[in-house]
Amino acid sequence: MPDSRERWALILGASSGMGEATARTLARAGFNICGIHLDFRAGLAHVEELKSDLAAAGVEVLYINMNAADDEKRAAALEQLGGRFAAAREAAREPFVAVVMHSLAFGSLVPFIADDPKAAADRKKMEMTQDVMANSLVYWVQDLYRAGFLANGSRIFAMTSEGSTRVVPSYGVVSSAKAALESHVRQLAMELARRGTGISVNAIRAGVTDTPALRKIPEAEQMIEITMKRNPSGRMTTPQDVANAILALSGPGTEFITGDIIGVDGGEYVTGG
Repeated sequence: MPDSRERWALILGASSGMGEATARTLARAGFNICGIHLDFRAGLAHVEELKSDLAAAGVEVLYINMNAADDEKRAAALEQLGGRFAAAREAAREPFVAVVMHSLAFGSLVPFIADDPKAAADRKKMEMTQDVMANSLVYWVQDLYRAGFLANGSRIFAMTSEGSTRVVPSYGVVSSAKAALESHVRQLAMELARRGTGISVNAIRAGVTDTPALRKIPEAEQMIEITMKRNPSGRMTTPQDVANAILALSGPGTEFITGDIIGVDGGEYVTGG
């Protein structure tokens, strides 16, 4: 039986890279888009262009410029989304958040060991990165679930990377956050399944992808060069590859896939380091 509910996608990190590609792809498929992003003046023109493009697909668009790891701002954002849901219900529609994408790439790219302590990881850098790139997933899911935004059929995706199990000199802080993120995915999947919610939670492990986040890694050019030699598909992963996978995994018949790390990389991971 067709699902007649009004589908929304909540994308954390929705103004560039994989988040932007997924927003565009889901909008074309009929999902309303709520995008959480953090951009300053230089990036706001692109956000406005993106919003116009999404609206042109005939869907409702709500973009909020904020720190996605801030508790008060998260509550305010969900209040705004709740207003959209209330209006939909008044119009006899049944909205729900069908897709949550956690694609936050804001962390410290420094080694653990450096001669200058200021150039190395410290408590503040570790805790900030962990909070934004891992723990915030838990807090968003908790609030979405408690407030009734999620429902049977909701799909939650968290973006991870091969760095959760392999090393790059400047990636140690982010690597630890990605490992924690994968642990959070497993725990959320188990707890939501035991409650009989019909909500799935998975991590998407993309291959090396040319995004603004990748370009911030000091070893980016070396990583790209190695990837082009290593990937058996002969190319890098693209944001569109990730978006296509999320769209497919958000469709009917995928509800029993949960708690997994799903590779979208053309076979890159299986070739080893």
